[in-house]
Amino acid sequence: MSTTANTTSRPRPKVMTLTDVAAERVRAILEKQHPGGSLRVGVKNGGCAGMAYTMDYTDEQTPLDEIVEDKGVKVLIDPKAVLFLLGTEMDYAEEKFTSGFVFNNPNQTGACGCGESVILTPVQDLDPTMLNKV
Repeated sequence: MSTTANTTSRPRPKVMTLTDVAAERVRAILEKQHPGGSLRVGVKNGGCAGMAYTMDYTDEQTPLDEIVEDKGVKVLIDPKAVLFLLGTEMDYAEEKFTSGFVFNNPNQTGACGCGESVILTPVQDLDPTMLNKV
């Protein structure tokens, strides 16, 4: 006797979302600096707090990249960064003397005084309520 599993798939949550301002800034930068390319976001070890966000232009998508399409912009997420970035909102802020991308990350537990590096804790047990925020 054969049993058939009744499976229904649901959409996967986005690892990261972009604000309207961030999406427009990414679009403008790519059009000017790297036409036809994509933006890859990740994290790396380094800095006084232990980790730093990375952003690079790329022409290639790897098979394990997580693809985030939000507000008409496609961003590739380095597969090693997924558990550190899950639930993150990427924003762009302009202040009197600085401007740049800002990561509002629920996995960030601290940062160094200069703001160049952060303390990130990877998602251990996925809280189902987090899926509604992504």
